[in-house]
Amino acid sequence: MIPVPAGVRVWLAVGHTDMRRGMNGLALQVQEALGRDPHAGDLYVFRGKRGDLVKILWHDGLGMSLYAKRLERGRFLWPAPVDGAVAISSSQLAYMLDGIDWRNPQHTYRPQAAG
Repeated sequence: MIPVPAGVRVWLAVGHTDMRRGMNGLALQVQEALGRDPHAGDLYVFRGKRGDLVKILWHDGLGMSLYAKRLERGRFLWPAPVDGAVAISSSQLAYMLDGIDWRNPQHTYRPQAAG
C-alpha cells in the first residue's frame, strides 16, 4: 500500500483511460481533462477499459511518481463513466488496491498459490 500522507486528497479519474499512457500523458490528462494541477500533491487514480489495472499518479513535492496495480482476478470497482473526478478517502483507496469493494468493504478473492 502506498503511504498516503495526511491532507493528501485521492481522486478517481472516472471513465476509461488509455493505460498505455505514462507519467507525462497522465499528468497532461489531469491538467486538461480534469482541470487540476498534477503537481499539487494529490493522488490521481486511473483505470483502463478492462478494469483489472489501475495507475496512480502522485507528485510528492520532489518529483512525480507513477504506481501500477493489476488484479489477478476480478476488476476494480469504478464510478459510472461521466466526466471529471470523484474524491475518495485514503482508506477507500487502500480497500480498492486490496481488491475489496471500497463502497462496502468485504474481502473478495485471495489467491492460494502463485501461478
